[in-house]
Amino acid sequence: MHVLWVTVPPEHAERLARGLVEARLAACVQRGAPVRSTYRWDGAVCEDDEVPLVVKTATAAAARDWIVANHPYSLPQVVAVAVDEAASHPGYVEWVRATAKELP
Repeated sequence: MHVLWVTVPPEHAERLARGLVEARLAACVQRGAPVRSTYRWDGAVCEDDEVPLVVKTATAAAARDWIVANHPYSLPQVVAVAVDEAASHPGYVEWVRATAKELP
């Protein structure tokens, strides 16, 4: 099981969250409150409002690929963190694994 941390423009957050769950690439996607991101891009300092998404998945690579293909940015933030399943709630881990799986 993995948790992916993704940021997305506010107007795209619902579409990406719902798409991941509908495609069974995520068991759950939480949308956070908008944040203001400051970053360097193409040699300039930029600022934009973004919504953080927390994606719970059993298919990190497939979820990442779907996000990259459907994200409006040319270089979206997708950071995957492996979950310590032994220290996590076993029932929750099993639910994520059963719910978020690649379909044939």
